[in-house]
Amino acid sequence: MSVLFKSLCIIHPNGVEELQDYVFEKGELTPITSSSTLQYDREIDATGWRISPGWVDLRCGMGEPGLEYKESIESLAESLVVSGFSTAVILPNTDPVIQSKGDVDFVLNRAKKYSPEFLIQGAVTKDIGGENFTEILDMHHQSGVSVFGEGTKTLANGDRYLKVLQYLQKFDGVLFDHAYDPLLAIFGHMHEGENSTMLGVKGMPNLAEDIAIQRNLEIIRYTGGRVHFQTINTAKGVRLIRDAKAEGLKVTADVSIYQLLFTDSDLMDFDANLKVLPPFRGNTDRMALIEGIKDGTIDALVSNHQPEDRDSKFMEFDLANFGMVGLQTFLPALVLLEKELGWDLLLDKITTGPKAVLPHKLTDSWTIFDPEAEWTYDEKSNKSLSSNSPWFGKSLKGKVKYVIQKGQLIEVDV
Repeated sequence: MSVLFKSLCIIHPNGVEELQDYVFEKGELTPITSSSTLQYDREIDATGWRISPGWVDLRCGMGEPGLEYKESIESLAESLVVSGFSTAVILPNTDPVIQSKGDVDFVLNRAKKYSPEFLIQGAVTKDIGGENFTEILDMHHQSGVSVFGEGTKTLANGDRYLKVLQYLQKFDGVLFDHAYDPLLAIFGHMHEGENSTMLGVKGMPNLAEDIAIQRNLEIIRYTGGRVHFQTINTAKGVRLIRDAKAEGLKVTADVSIYQLLFTDSDLMDFDANLKVLPPFRGNTDRMALIEGIKDGTIDALVSNHQPEDRDSKFMEFDLANFGMVGLQTFLPALVLLEKELGWDLLLDKITTGPKAVLPHKLTDSWTIFDPEAEWTYDEKSNKSLSSNSPWFGKSLKGKVKYVIQKGQLIEVDV
């Protein structure tokens, strides 16, 4: 079947927008460069819609195996499709942990029938305990895993951090680092500052993240290797990584998209859906993140999709689990940031940027979206098994219309 998309808007890296007709045929999408009288099976008026290469999420949580009631492989795949993502790096924090060739193959075999491409972040230490190493080389050579980390946990053991960098250099692997000092952040539930003091909530200081990044950069200077810092969210952290890049260290970084939209002042009514890790910081940190995106210090935006069931969130703030679902609200978040950052830069941070971080060759894919379309994020439209989002039940702007993944043209229906 051939489908003609009329007047799609493609945004070039320099910010220039160009209207172009595209045709999908025989599994491929190609621009029409001249007027044509050919007949197509279907013609779609795409006026106002935009097109970009398929989106890549470097940080996506999942429940299966063991926590399928939070998010199964099937529900995650459906969520990725309707959210415009063609590729996602899956965190190892399942039950059991994804820490062996068998664990990796289980997920990949279950996921291969779905159109999004799943990449696995293999656990570095057994049961993410920070001590004994997993079978890192076996996961790479037997199952193709090239990205390793502790997912939502931090690799706080300096000796293990050093040695895993030495291991990963054997095959150009990348350590994905969620850097913070767990003891400095112990018992904390939100950013340490004026608001946490007024609320009487134990806070997590910027120091917990800053010291961890600084320590880990020193280890990288000593050992070499590639490290991708995930979900950075302090002004000093941005400066440290900016300086490390200028020095020539092989480091990259990402930020959770919702960190650019919320600050700790949004927690004054104890909404547990806003309890995330790392926590929302102050506006000074938020502005530093924005500047880091603009100057290239931050390479990618991530959803940091962390599904939690109702029983884990609908309780007192200090007892609730950390985490927020972030896939279906990702495009609406981009829409909110567009005036501040521009479509060309935002799309770069979910396409070219994350692709450069990954040591994998990804299949060609496309995302077609309407930034003006309004829809309601509710039980009917939600594809995830969880709904821990401050935007749940609200009207949002920005909707994915079609995705092209693995040669399939998929119409998004939410």
